[in-house]
Amino acid sequence: MKSDRPKIQVPFQTVDVVIELASIAVLLLMWIHLLMEYSGLPESIAVHFNAAGQPDNYSKKSFLWFLPILATVIYVGLFILNRFPHIHNYMVNITEENALRQYRFSTRILRIINFLCVLLLAYINYKIIIGAQTNTTELGTGFLITVIGGSLLLPIFILVYQQKLKKQDNV
Repeated sequence: MKSDRPKIQVPFQTVDVVIELASIAVLLLMWIHLLMEYSGLPESIAVHFNAAGQPDNYSKKSFLWFLPILATVIYVGLFILNRFPHIHNYMVNITEENALRQYRFSTRILRIINFLCVLLLAYINYKIIIGAQTNTTELGTGFLITVIGGSLLLPIFILVYQQKLKKQDNV
């Protein structure tokens, strides 16, 4: 089934360029911030937080390299996956007529998810570094609520918008 899908290039629109540049900027800032602050950090830092945002596990500061590496791997992996929208999963049958619209939506959603993943990891890295410097490490309860809320709202938005696209395809 997937092999029957049209293989077309989805041209970037302005919003796509902005999202990609924002992702790259956050990723670069994450690396730069860590490189600049690493030598001044204590050897032991908070690396895990409970539901209230309080640290409940500590590790060596070298753990901080894991988050930018993970963010970079996620960014590159999703960026590459975005180049092949014909292999993404869709709730509708992809035809020549609806391919561009469906592919554009799919690649944009993946681009947004990529940005949000990079932003989330950068924020966690930032809070850990600042907390280690000020000895006040805490993510706060708002962090957990925001992450869970966003994780629930994004799929709902995707499903609602996907249904709108499906109706347009049936007209």
